[in-house]
Amino acid sequence: MKYDYIVVGGGSAGCVMAHRLSADPANQVLLVEAGMDTPPDAVPADILNSYHLSQANPNYKWSQFRAYHQPVPHNAPERPPLQHYDQGRVMGGGSSINYQAANRGTPDDYNEWESMGADGWGWDDVLPFFRKLETDQQFDGPLHGKSGPLPIRRVTRENWSGFSKATADSFALAGMPFFEDQNGGFEDGYFPMTVSNLNDQRVSAAIAYLDAATRARPNLTIRSNAVAKRIRFEGRQAIGVELDRQGAEEFYGGSEIIISAGASHSPALLMRSGVGPGLHLRDMGIDIVADLAGVGQNLQDHPGVPTMAYMTRRSRHGANPGPALQVGARYSSEIDGCGPNDMFVCAIGRAAWHSAGRRLASMSSWINKPYSRGQLRLRSADWREEPEVELNMLSDPRDLARMKLAMHRVAALFQYGPLKSAARDPFSTNFNRRAQMVGAVTPRNRFLTALASVMMDGPGPLRRAVIENVMLGRNIASVVRAGDTAIEEHVMRYVISIRHISCTCRMGREDDPMAVTGPDGRVHGIGGLRVADASVFPAVPRANTNIPTIMTAEKIADSVLSPG
Repeated sequence: MKYDYIVVGGGSAGCVMAHRLSADPANQVLLVEAGMDTPPDAVPADILNSYHLSQANPNYKWSQFRAYHQPVPHNAPERPPLQHYDQGRVMGGGSSINYQAANRGTPDDYNEWESMGADGWGWDDVLPFFRKLETDQQFDGPLHGKSGPLPIRRVTRENWSGFSKATADSFALAGMPFFEDQNGGFEDGYFPMTVSNLNDQRVSAAIAYLDAATRARPNLTIRSNAVAKRIRFEGRQAIGVELDRQGAEEFYGGSEIIISAGASHSPALLMRSGVGPGLHLRDMGIDIVADLAGVGQNLQDHPGVPTMAYMTRRSRHGANPGPALQVGARYSSEIDGCGPNDMFVCAIGRAAWHSAGRRLASMSSWINKPYSRGQLRLRSADWREEPEVELNMLSDPRDLARMKLAMHRVAALFQYGPLKSAARDPFSTNFNRRAQMVGAVTPRNRFLTALASVMMDGPGPLRRAVIENVMLGRNIASVVRAGDTAIEEHVMRYVISIRHISCTCRMGREDDPMAVTGPDGRVHGIGGLRVADASVFPAVPRANTNIPTIMTAEKIADSVLSPG
């Protein structure tokens, strides 16, 4: 059977594409997902859980995906260590394992996209699609949708943890204004975080867009546990997708192939299929279909340094913590050329699922508007091998300077009375391999973290010994006191990705040598092939990327169904 549309990837974008394209019964649509399916009557409890328990489940992730976080010194004898990078491998993709953040970014982000060659992607053009995707539970008006598939809400102050309230009060003492609606104002200040959550349960893109009614459509076929090996071409026309489905080889033909495999796997699939930088493809022994230099380039992510702290008993979450994201703030660094709202800080009142995590809060600070750029390249032509990813975080001097200033700001916040009463011993950690292993939900980890919890609740010197020797944490107040050189060493050591990888197949005009797709998602110089996911962003927005990704898929789906 030949399909009208084959959607490769059942993540946030792919769920949208499958839902919208199959709404016309004349369209035969195939959705392919590498991970397990989550049909409405069988969504795992840890995915539904408001607090992101699914983040700890390795069954929902690409287990071998690694990335170089810091700049890669190509001429140095040693490269920086590879670190695990969470990538969703489950229906719903990242929306099934993320923190459920549901913010959009600012008008400046999308007006910049248009100025970079993404014609028709300015703020006034994308706002209708932000409205289309959502049902806002609390706000109405010209900026909000009331009938979309995805519910959006905010956890209000009366339901915040003691740590979240102390953080908000410290933001206020630092001179930040408060506003109620993160998606309805674009000034600096603090606010309740928007989340994709309803009735205290996660609503992933799969839950929102692949509901029972959508799945009942006879023209929609879903293939889960199926990895796309490569796109097959006749000349420069895409004609189908080769799959590995749990060891069995399958091929499906399609009139149009839409790659929604995410900003890491979409460029890798293109390159394995012969679409990408010609010299690199030749080095990999891959026949070139189209020499597109921009595939895998322009990689962007939000770099951050997480600060954790031991919480006093009255500041902790209760037994049912609800969404982890409760209060956040955006602010402007005022570094030349970096623009407004270029920084973000977010409080999380429970660091992990286990008993030690219930005693630890997180105050993550990240660069909302980064200038560092990385790249993604193949290690080999073998579809089983993950690509080589260089995030190159803090390689741009503006990013390094702002991250250093962020450490000053976070250290100062913990000196305000409310946070000083709510938390003790703030420290940085970079979620090293030890922390990742302890993050898995196992009886052994339950026992070990219970032991660590008893020690943390003990005398201050014992708690600090656990932080320094077990968690490999470093006290941020002592770092800031040590001066600029110590702060720089600290942020280079502890910087992490906020897991917003994007921009690796960016939109732009056809005469732009680094653009991969046009504003409608079509791959330049190729027939029957589009990309629709975060990889087409020209620049990463000042936002967690899930809602911008869903908006992008909504807009590209509209282009497919309403050409012209």
